[in-house]
Amino acid sequence: MKISKLLNKNYLSIFIILFILLNSFVAAEDEPVDIWNLEKKQTDIVIETNISDQNQNNSTGSSIYNMQSNKKIDPIKLDQDVASKEIKIVGLYDPAEYGLSIDMWSNSDGSKLKSLFENINKYNLSQDASEIMNISILTNAYYPNQNISEQEFLKFKSDWLIKNSNLELIEEYLIKNQTINLHPELTRFLVDTYLSDSNIKKSCEIFSNITKPIENEYLSKFNLYCLVNYGKNEEAQLILDLKKELGFQDDYYENKISYLFGYVEEADKTISENSILDFHLAHRTDPEFSFEPNVDTPKFIWQYLSASNLLFNIQDIEITDIDKISTIEKAVHDKNYSEKDLFEFYKKFQFNISQFLNAQEAYKSLPPIEGRALLYQRTLLTEEPNLKLELMKTLKDVFNKDEIGNAFDEELKSFLDQISEDDVPSNYTTFYNSYSKTEKVRDKKIKFNNKVLHQSKLVNYFNGDYAKSQIEQDLEKFLKKIKKDKKYFLSKKDIIFLEALKSDGIQISKKYDSLYEIKESEMPADIQFMIENNEIGAALLRVIEVIGPEKIENLDEDTVYFIINTLNQLNVDLIRNKLLLKVLPLKV
Repeated sequence: MKISKLLNKNYLSIFIILFILLNSFVAAEDEPVDIWNLEKKQTDIVIETNISDQNQNNSTGSSIYNMQSNKKIDPIKLDQDVASKEIKIVGLYDPAEYGLSIDMWSNSDGSKLKSLFENINKYNLSQDASEIMNISILTNAYYPNQNISEQEFLKFKSDWLIKNSNLELIEEYLIKNQTINLHPELTRFLVDTYLSDSNIKKSCEIFSNITKPIENEYLSKFNLYCLVNYGKNEEAQLILDLKKELGFQDDYYENKISYLFGYVEEADKTISENSILDFHLAHRTDPEFSFEPNVDTPKFIWQYLSASNLLFNIQDIEITDIDKISTIEKAVHDKNYSEKDLFEFYKKFQFNISQFLNAQEAYKSLPPIEGRALLYQRTLLTEEPNLKLELMKTLKDVFNKDEIGNAFDEELKSFLDQISEDDVPSNYTTFYNSYSKTEKVRDKKIKFNNKVLHQSKLVNYFNGDYAKSQIEQDLEKFLKKIKKDKKYFLSKKDIIFLEALKSDGIQISKKYDSLYEIKESEMPADIQFMIENNEIGAALLRVIEVIGPEKIENLDEDTVYFIINTLNQLNVDLIRNKLLLKVLPLKV
């Protein structure tokens, strides 16, 4: 029997190989060429068909062989290590788009890169830093090859994409690069996030665009479920049978799938929180499904319950049910429950006149939830800006103290939006600017001040609105006036402006050299070394690390100077110009 089984497996394997080779020869003539995947070898054998609602007429015979797991079929086993070595370029952007190089990582020490990635990961990057980060890690380039493996480097990319949570960008990255098996957690994050939003259609669509065999057990189960969701029960059953022959066992999953197949009239009522797929299957297979979350319920399940309208109504909760209210506050903090509903609930608490009049002190003697309700109600009743700001700040501090600060986020912005910036006392300016709804500077139009070099109309050069010959003529006239004006001293931003022009090859007469001097000490030694060693990617990571959570326009001028100097030397003009147009002009 054992010999017979082995022979059958060998024949099956040979048949699969011949079948796929014949198909690949037929398809090869019409296959488009991707210049960024020239290094990839067509040696992968796809033995698990990924769900596609566009191709519902695929033959059953083909599906059996295309959709089975390859993990234990030795003759056609995909060697992950070999696969990773074949992939030399993974990204989205052409290096030329941003003035970068395909070998931007090649000269970097992996140990240094690991340290930089770890430091950057500690920050919630600002928009400025995030944009540079996307460009840096998603530009098509060779892997670094010193003290860092390709797997490790790819993981940094995946970790960033997950943290940044731009689903469209993740989907584009996955489809273009087909890296599902190298770091399946990125694909899992995408499909789980869509499913958490109760969007099964988007979750399943990703599988239709994956051409690589799925090696990850969870993703394989998800793909199989998607087949069932699209009514491809026969194909799904064949795959499940093959998976079980290869050792697959998951009683919970099989029970739910059997119900969806129609094999059992009633599914097991057990609800698993181990994954969003398990939880979804429990919901789908139970017509009377109900679930009450608690503080330990995973975030993605809270999201699913909210998106599926399965959460309890807070207005039905008694104000004495402290545990449940605390649970809701934590859920609001995690953005899994309506902030509006929470604050409407706060209105149910009743207080006496004395407590209202002395709210700033009275809340301290109350339980935390009641204290927050008192401060909120008092804020609603207050019109005077100074007192209203004082109450808002106190309430925000109370939320932060209990580590649920995000629960008072949108409502705080709404309060602040009712107060004119002109009415804000100086001692509350920082608080107001930190939490107000709109950014006060970034999106305002430029107003030129032609008395100041870096605020003059000459900054339009960085918009692309100046011919080289014209900027040289106008700059000559401006510098001539400056040299005659003994009272005008070039500021740091003036110097930043001039150095950027020089970097672009704009000719400035040597007679103006005496107007300013550059101090070599102003440039961090490690960044200068990276530049000289052609470590373009590492240098950009250092820039990102320096910017961190800050807006570029909020950094001090010395810091801005060496950031722009770095970008000048790297010749990444598009990135540099965008930053310059934020820090140089006068905003109104």
